[in-house]
Amino acid sequence: MSFNIREVVLELERHASGQGWDQPVRVYALVPTSDLLEREPHLADLLGVQGDVSPDDLTPVEQEPLSGDVPLEDSLGRILWPDTVAGCALVMERLVVKGSDETLDPPERGDVGAWARDQPGSEEIRMVAGVLRDGGRYSALRMRSHDVDDQVLNGEDLVPGLTSALALTFEEE
Repeated sequence: MSFNIREVVLELERHASGQGWDQPVRVYALVPTSDLLEREPHLADLLGVQGDVSPDDLTPVEQEPLSGDVPLEDSLGRILWPDTVAGCALVMERLVVKGSDETLDPPERGDVGAWARDQPGSEEIRMVAGVLRDGGRYSALRMRSHDVDDQVLNGEDLVPGLTSALALTFEEE
């Protein structure tokens, strides 16, 4: 089955944008809408579904918040999805410092986040990455300094490290 990962990632990006900045990391199971409605028909009204749904439609189902005390990589390493989940997505915000040839050394003590925000060229970004069990990937990236819908970057391989980490949640080992 060929699910539309692009549409669900862009939908999640618009949803995250509507919630504003400074939000926690969010993880979503991506389930086939037709399967979800078959098991839970009362959700049709909540999802705004009338009539038949396309077999490639996915519904994002938000999961419990990740622990802020555990590194993201470790949290993702503990996730195993049941067979009913066709994919997963993650929404997260990060502060990036645009590179130069110079190595930046954050202070050993103090607020590293405040230090990073004060660096020339620092930029807050929101990343939305989604992967499918069958290998499909898509990502969207919004910069806080360009916080308008027509400035959202998106593509299949925009955030390869993050999509690769999400894909590992479908590995059986």
